[in-house]
Amino acid sequence: MLSARSLFQEIVDSDETFQLFCSIAASGETQGGWENGRIATLVPESMRELAPRITRHGADEDKHGRLFNALLKKRRLDPVPVPPETDYTMLLEQRGIGLAHEKLRRDERLTEHDIVVYLSHSRVTEQRAADQMEMLVKHFGDHPELGKAIRMISDDEANHLAYCHEELLRLAAAGHGRTIQRVLRESALAEIRVYRDVSLAVMAHMGHLLRWPKAKSAALAAGIHALYAYERLGGWRRMVGLRMPERRGALDGPATPAPAF
Repeated sequence: MLSARSLFQEIVDSDETFQLFCSIAASGETQGGWENGRIATLVPESMRELAPRITRHGADEDKHGRLFNALLKKRRLDPVPVPPETDYTMLLEQRGIGLAHEKLRRDERLTEHDIVVYLSHSRVTEQRAADQMEMLVKHFGDHPELGKAIRMISDDEANHLAYCHEELLRLAAAGHGRTIQRVLRESALAEIRVYRDVSLAVMAHMGHLLRWPKAKSAALAAGIHALYAYERLGGWRRMVGLRMPERRGALDGPATPAPAF
């Protein structure tokens, strides 16, 4: 029987698929660390109070990249190139979601509108990340090899999501509400398409490495398409709501270190 647990267990048990999984994850987290670092550097003077939290967000993402690379190292595996069709961050940028890397490479201050776009985009992508990590913790939180790293990353992702909620509510109260609502909707509808495409691509690569029968690959692809249909019909709305989080000031202070890795 196909389940999230059995599927991920197959990926973890094979060095080749584990290597690809961790390489994709590490690349995405490292990219997120760079993006947040640049945004913290370029944040407008009128929003400088956000810079330490954005810096903390980037430091967390860098840490996650190191954690995934450390998991590879523990198995004496090297990172492998990330297939372009599995690059979630790059594909989102190509759809115009978030701040373009070309803009972030310039030494020009961002605008308040840019920061609103960044936080709105982050609210959507952090929802996805938090959901995925919560699922992994449920099934593998006690895993002797992965459990500690997964729990640490999941806690950070919950902090990131809380931070996005809190900052967007503050900006909405300051007059940015309509922009936030529009960007959240656009980002969510684009994200669910990218997530579907990346999921199909990742599963195709995993199926090739694990030599899955065609029936199994077809069943997994059907499940991914069914999830997209659900999200397109209304599931995307969970990504755009805003509520004051229980974790207030979630990104105040320095990033939590990971000395064991």
